[in-house]
Amino acid sequence: MSKIIACEFLTLDGVMEASEQWQPPYVSDDVAAEMTAHINGADGTLFGRVTYNMFAQYWPTQKNNEFGIADKLNSEPKYVVSSTLQSPTWNNTTVIRGNVSEEIKKLKREFGGYLRLVGSAMLAQSLMQAGLIDEYWLLVHPLVRGSGKQLFAEGMEQTHLKQIEAKPFSSGVVLLRYQPERKA
Repeated sequence: MSKIIACEFLTLDGVMEASEQWQPPYVSDDVAAEMTAHINGADGTLFGRVTYNMFAQYWPTQKNNEFGIADKLNSEPKYVVSSTLQSPTWNNTTVIRGNVSEEIKKLKREFGGYLRLVGSAMLAQSLMQAGLIDEYWLLVHPLVRGSGKQLFAEGMEQTHLKQIEAKPFSSGVVLLRYQPERKA
């Protein structure tokens, strides 16, 4: 059975929205190496439509294996949850429609290795509520935004997490890895 690992860029106050605007100054060599290793270790990527569109506009145009990950991202299986995306043009993309929880459960049973969930706040929150996230890789940045979409939104069910790793980087970013403690 496949695992879903939510890999998210967060500020200290939990904001994940528009990370492309605040995250780049913190990508030190050690952060870049960690992100590259995580991308290369994944067997595929799971997206919501908005995040998928951002990636699909950029990565297919990268033809020289920019950052050491272009070839990987362009060739790996990609799954996008969307009720509106009709004809994805990015190589190896499958659109997931209908009952998202049931479709993701089916994908987890059939897919080998692990799927990396990137960005996609609404999808991440939906999968958290359904108990379908197996691990969190939270790259917490030393920045307070004050407002914006948060990964752990108000009103979500309380979830206990078991820490797997805490790893600081030279730019002040800290990788926090957690597994949900499943109810018995």
